[in-house]
This record gives sequence, structure tokens and C-alpha cells, in this order.
Amino acid sequence: MARAARPRGSREYTGSPRHAPAPDYNARMTTEALDLLRQPLYRADGLRELEALAIAHARGDADAPSLMERAGAAAARVAEQMLGVTGGRIRVHAGPGNNGGDALVAARRLRERFHAVDVVLHADPARLPADAAAALAAWTATGGTCVGDTGGLAPPRLVIDGLFGIGLRRPLVGEHARAVGLIERAGAPILSLDVPSGLDADTGQVLGCAVHATRTLTFLAGKPGLYTALGPDHAGTVDVDPLEVAAVELREPDGWRIAPGRLDRLLPPRARSTHKGDAGSVGVLGGAPGMVGAALLAGRAALLCGAGRVSLGLVDERGPAVDPLQPELMLRAWHELPRLAHLDVLAAGPGLGDLPESYVALEWALGARLPLVLDADALNLVAAHPSLAEAVARRPAPTLVTPHPAEAARLLGVDTREVQSDRVAAAEALARRLRCGVVLKGAGSITLPADSARWSVHAAGNPGMASAGMGDALTGILAALLAQGLPADRALEAGVCLHASAGDAASAALGAAGGLRGLTASELALAARALLAGTAVRPALR
Repeated sequence: MARAARPRGSREYTGSPRHAPAPDYNARMTTEALDLLRQPLYRADGLRELEALAIAHARGDADAPSLMERAGAAAARVAEQMLGVTGGRIRVHAGPGNNGGDALVAARRLRERFHAVDVVLHADPARLPADAAAALAAWTATGGTCVGDTGGLAPPRLVIDGLFGIGLRRPLVGEHARAVGLIERAGAPILSLDVPSGLDADTGQVLGCAVHATRTLTFLAGKPGLYTALGPDHAGTVDVDPLEVAAVELREPDGWRIAPGRLDRLLPPRARSTHKGDAGSVGVLGGAPGMVGAALLAGRAALLCGAGRVSLGLVDERGPAVDPLQPELMLRAWHELPRLAHLDVLAAGPGLGDLPESYVALEWALGARLPLVLDADALNLVAAHPSLAEAVARRPAPTLVTPHPAEAARLLGVDTREVQSDRVAAAEALARRLRCGVVLKGAGSITLPADSARWSVHAAGNPGMASAGMGDALTGILAALLAQGLPADRALEAGVCLHASAGDAASAALGAAGGLRGLTASELALAARALLAGTAVRPALR
């Protein structure tokens, strides 16, 4: 690709946003707001350590029930909630491990409360682990029986899935796959214990086949696989029961789940004397021919989320001079942006294209000493040109990259399936390679700040957000938060949380809480503004 000439007047900027007089205060405010939304997550290995620590911690109390007894009792309580006052027959599928033991305890507790319970045992009783074997003995001691198949059983009102938990590592085949089919075909709501059987608790990938639960009751703490990749489609509604264990006090989490909640404290209140320069200035590089709309969406989102000034540098030389829907935006040719000494933050990529001018514009942005958000075509250019990737890794100023799985695959030199097979690992690899903050977008977006081992999985968001321009809106939101003085790591988590929550709020305002077909990025940006203000989200007028 031939390179265009460098823009005259190009300069390097120094420092962070000049208008942020108290970055420590901004960081503290945002951290406190995010802490209210954080829930600990553990990978399978960490959960085993946590369980061992919990058992050791409880040894001094001989009367304390075992973790399996607590888990089974919790499962019985949730099962009764799901049955409601009308009650009905319960079918319990117990597998060959401790997950099966939890299910057997639940069956015993439910039978003691006079529920009709059928237990289907998918294991050799002689080969059960000690705790699960004890649970089976307690079940039979109360008169309970087990069958090996569902033939002849009365139809259930509720099915409890206790086949496999966090220890599953191989695809389910043969009799185990058949057992999943029996659960799926029962024609009743399904309560899965710990994780839906067949779902990888770490990655959210399906191991051969997996149960589609109505509700999942997970124990001790959350697991990342419940909230990312295919996990949300299989887990249904997820409840966490800590089983009276203070997990975070015993072992540091591997990561965090960012749950939906109030977002009006993400930014500190403004002083009465605030002016537009104090609110930060954003420059957006993008808008090649045929793609000017992407840059406009990013710029509009930045304005709506509080940036004081937004200037768009368009690659399209014949691009519009004004945005009629958002005339507050300042539109100009891309090579004019370097002459703007007031810029505090740059965003590059929305509609940037693959032209010679696109390359030179991105090269300038990477050299500017300003916080920078990279998205879309900027990421594709970085993936295609090693020199640009090296420039990203060398930047002294904060950098955030926002790839979807296909863009992440290009950046890592792998295929999309490999990225999706372990989304947390892919985000970690990107952060190491580019030395920057990362959000890997998708169901259960993964954020990882630069120089941090603590990732987060974002629980908000819905399939209605699968439409053009959503990534451009996220770019604008992140740039706006950076421009208003948030440190990059806080802006990353807060911006992704705000973006996903705005998608949920906009859908709900239009009567589709699970995700609205036809939801647009423009509507999401308006909802983000309302959430930041703590006001009700209303349907956008058309």
C-alpha cells in the first residue's frame, strides 16, 4: 500500500488531559462505583483451592455441615422456589462425581419436605467419591431409590441437573451425552447445579453437548464460563450461593464479574464553574468514503457521554462539513487534527478504511502523546503491519484496543474459533502483545487493563446489540470518559459496563428486556447519557 504524505504541522502532545485537576479523586470515585458492581470469579483450579481452604477453615467446628450438605440444601431451596406453591414431581439426575453428590443431597432434602422425587443415577455406586457415596447412602437410608433410566417415570414438573460440574474437561459422548439428552427432552424447567452439564466452567465452551438450563445455582463463587462465550445461552438465570464461605478472604479471585447496577457515580460531579475545556476534547480519526457514518456515531457518543468538544478528522475529502443531527460536532479533513493543540484524547478506527491516508493518519495517532482508543479499521491496519503493532506497544500514553473476536484473531494471527475457545486467554495474549488495555467484545465482554492480571467479565448486554455501529458507540464512550479525566483502567471497565448497560436499558425502554431486534447504536448512546445522569431511559423519538 502506498503511503500518503505526513500532514504538515503534525506535532506530538505531552501529558494526560490538562483539565483533570484531581485524577486521584476521579479514580477513587469510579473505583468505588465499580466496586459495587464487582463479584468475584474463579477458574476451576482456583475453586479447588478455595474449597480446600474452606474445608480446612471449618475443621474447628465439628457441628458445621459439609460443603456438599450446604450445596444440596441450597439446591433444594431453589428447586422449591421454581416449583412454586403448586408443587409437582421432581426428577434428579446425579452424575459420577461430587456434583452428583450435591444432587443426591438435594433429593434427600426435598423428599424430607414431602416432595415426590425420582433419582436417575448415571454412575457406578461403587466408584463414587467418598462424599458422593455418603450422600447416596443417606438418600437410600431415608427410603429413596435410584433408577438408571427415565423409562416408566412420571413426567416431572422440574428437573435437577447434577451430572457434571467444574471438573469436566472432555467432550461428553456415549451414555453421558445420552444423559444430557434425557434432561433436555424432559419437557420441564431445568435447575443446573454449579454449571450446566457439558459447559466448560472456565471458558463457556460446550464440551460435546451441554444442558440448556432455565436456572443455574453455582456454589462458592461465580465461574467465568457462565457469563461469556456460550455460557449465557446455557446457564439461564444464574444465582451464586457462597455456602457461608467468604471466598475473597480465603483466596484472591482470578477475575471479576461486572454486574449491572447504578452508573450515575462513575464520574464525579462537576463544579459550577466548569466550562467545555474542563470537560475534555476528543479527536476522532475515521470516516473514509462510504463509512463517514461510523465516525459520526463515535463522535455523537462522545458528546452525549460528556466530552466538552469533539472534532472529527475525516479521511473522505468529500465528506460532510456538518452533521445535521449533531451540529455540535466539528468536522474537518483528517490532516487538520494534528494542528489542534486543545485535543486531550484521540480515537482512531471508526470507518478509517484501508487507504494510504488511513495508514498515515493512524501512524500519526500512534505517535501522538495522548490517550488513544483503537477500534475497527485501525485494528485491522495494526494486524496487517507489524511496524504499527510495534508502535502500539511502544506508546508512552495510555492505549485501549476494542476488538471483536475476528479482529482479535487477526491481531493474534489465529482463527476466530481459537479466540472464542478461551476468551480470557485471548484478551490476556492481546494485552501482552500490544502492552495496552483490552476489551474483547462479544457475549460477556472481557476487559483487561494494561499491566494487570485481573480480568473482568461483563454481564450486561443483549443480542439486540448485534447491529452495525455498536462498536463505534463504545469507542466514543471510552474516549469521552478518558477526556473527562478517568485513568485508562477505570475508563475501560466503566465504559464497557456503561455501553452494555445502555443496550439493556434502551431495549427495556422499548419493551424488549431480553434484547430488541432493530436496536440502533444511536439509541444506545442516548441511553448511556441517561444512565450517567441517573435518569430514566426513554424510547428515542423517530
